[in-house]
Amino acid sequence: MRVYEIYLERAAERDLKRLATNEFKQIIGKIKGLAVEPRPSGCRKIIGSKNDWRIRVGHYRVIYEVDDKERVIKAFRVKHRKEVYR
Repeated sequence: MRVYEIYLERAAERDLKRLATNEFKQIIGKIKGLAVEPRPSGCRKIIGSKNDWRIRVGHYRVIYEVDDKERVIKAFRVKHRKEVYR
């Protein structure tokens, strides 16, 4: 089974730097897990987009795009649930 490559957009990197250590570790673990299973149970497709998905990690959401042809995942944002969709 081939795994997906994961890329973090600059905005996602900035978002991660602002998190507390325990939240950072938890979210990074979930993002790394996307390499094996890009659409884990509980993930949701973003309505109105072609390939954008979101996963929940506590009160935070990770917004990412899946390219099955190239086997690439691009994480766009990591924000608190109240801020991520603005």
